[in-house]
Amino acid sequence: MKIEHNSHNAFCRTPFGAAPCVSDVTLRLLLGDGMWPDSVLLRYAIGESAHTLPMHFHSHMLGANVFEAVLTLPSEPCLVFYSFEASFGGSAVYYGNNPQRRGGLGAQYLQDPIPYQITVYDGGFHTPDWLKEGVMYQIFPDRFAKSTAYAPPVERDDIIRREWGDTPYHTPGQFGGTYLANDMFGGSLAGILEKLPYLADLGVTVLYLNPIFEAFSNHKYDTGDYEKVDPMFGDEELFTKLCAAAKELGIRVILDGVFNHTGSDSKYFNKDGKYPATGAYQSKQSPYFDWYSFSEYPDKYECWWGIKTLPRVKAMTPSYLDYILTGENAVIKQWIRRGASGWRLDVVDELPDEFVKILRRELKQENPDAAIIGEVWEDASNKTSYGSLREYFGGRELDSVMNYPLRAAMIAFVMGKIDAVEFNSILFSLYENYPREAFFAAMNFLSSHDTPRVYTVLSGAPDGLTREQQAAYTLTPQQHEAAQRRIRLITQLQFALPGLPSIFYGDEIGTEGFGDPFCRACFDWGKADGELHAFFRSVIAMRKQSPALARGEYTPIYGGGQTCGFLRYTPTDACFVLINTDETLTWNAPVELGRFGICRLERDGVTLTAENGRFALSIGPMCFQLYHAKTKEEQQ
Repeated sequence: MKIEHNSHNAFCRTPFGAAPCVSDVTLRLLLGDGMWPDSVLLRYAIGESAHTLPMHFHSHMLGANVFEAVLTLPSEPCLVFYSFEASFGGSAVYYGNNPQRRGGLGAQYLQDPIPYQITVYDGGFHTPDWLKEGVMYQIFPDRFAKSTAYAPPVERDDIIRREWGDTPYHTPGQFGGTYLANDMFGGSLAGILEKLPYLADLGVTVLYLNPIFEAFSNHKYDTGDYEKVDPMFGDEELFTKLCAAAKELGIRVILDGVFNHTGSDSKYFNKDGKYPATGAYQSKQSPYFDWYSFSEYPDKYECWWGIKTLPRVKAMTPSYLDYILTGENAVIKQWIRRGASGWRLDVVDELPDEFVKILRRELKQENPDAAIIGEVWEDASNKTSYGSLREYFGGRELDSVMNYPLRAAMIAFVMGKIDAVEFNSILFSLYENYPREAFFAAMNFLSSHDTPRVYTVLSGAPDGLTREQQAAYTLTPQQHEAAQRRIRLITQLQFALPGLPSIFYGDEIGTEGFGDPFCRACFDWGKADGELHAFFRSVIAMRKQSPALARGEYTPIYGGGQTCGFLRYTPTDACFVLINTDETLTWNAPVELGRFGICRLERDGVTLTAENGRFALSIGPMCFQLYHAKTKEEQQ
């Protein structure tokens, strides 16, 4: 019995993907010849509310009877889940999403079909164009650059001073028995300021800084004072100077906002009595007492993941909301006024939706062009956290997220662990579920402060090593060769895809490292003019010089073996990308572009002409090809 619905096909679902509130979505189900049902129903659910809508005969075409229903979407942002039910002689057959839940062609079910998803968003949702068209560079401030002019305070006795380039401490014994993450290498905002010409020359337009606020640790995710720059990094005046200098070079600065928890060693909690203010740990009369949850005062309190140095904040406490978001001089506003262009929200899935909604409202009132990026490790459109389906992409919360699913797919594809069909399926599922404004602003990264370095991953270094083994591990010449080959391939893919490509400081020079803390090594400035750096610079230029790659639409065209191809295009520019991740095989790819009016492809001074709208392309192993596409109109 042949039944078919393909949510990626415009005939079966129009419009494609996420859709604005109160818009109509046309859904079609195809039944094979000879299949005439007693009835066909569209089954859909909005929250806990289930509905059905009769589907009517539309047409007979290509050996199938086509049934159609037009669904008017709700007036508020939400997720709509749908499937189909066809009845034949009193028996029902169900059709829904595929078991991988990735959209496209689905599957038949005897009961309880897996539903397809429609993300319904506010029609006024817009993300900053500079985010969608930018190139991001992420910096862990203590490890990027020391300054020749700024010297961090020397009187501090609560840190361990390290020599630039040494291996970060990674065992409790190195910290005296308790893992404290307070080894510091001396990187600062002044160091970043001095390296702005390097970043501008590389092609960076967005600078994302891991936390810079006063805190005990080197990573600063244990905020001590949201209103001050940590003295090891500089001060507020230096931050303003950095933003102004960056702006002159066409670079915007995004800050890391850690609003789910503070440090226990903070002016708000003040467990160690470091601050003159009365903290929540010290007195129930503290102005910050209501920010925290105590089960047994003062030593038993709610923490982030049980880590005692990170007491969790009750984010919807009125005084906390006023301090962080809504007050005239609220934290998020202070730093925008000092020159920041937006916020990356740490562990946003642990913040209430209402908090994020208020944050967006207040931030966009302060600066409508400011950006909000969330840390979400899964498909953010249907993320469930603490039993609640989150609302990130309803158009009233985030602009963008860190694209962890795409990172995993790119690495698996280049490593040969998934084929082109599966890679396309993962990518297109995100495209279908995310509003276009969010999809084209997604932070597409390969390494971060929370992941192993992509260079080490691509080398084939083993998993499961202890920290001591990771610290001592040395890549072989063969692993270096593999990593060099693969990082070039994956970087070209990263910069050819829609979204905001992001480089973790040092990836452009082949910085190695397993997970935290080894991924947070010092930048080796002796490698800053090497071959890999020059390659990254050329790939960034490739993207910035092509309107199609910078902001064009995306359509997958081809997928076979380890070779995939896709089209990026604007009304005035088009590029076709072909990539083969197979280590040994050359792949012949018949590519059909006639429906786009493309009759010629140009690459490296060679012009290829289509025959009946089809190109016979060939691509060698571990190869990336970028073709400039020409239409018939352009020839005339």
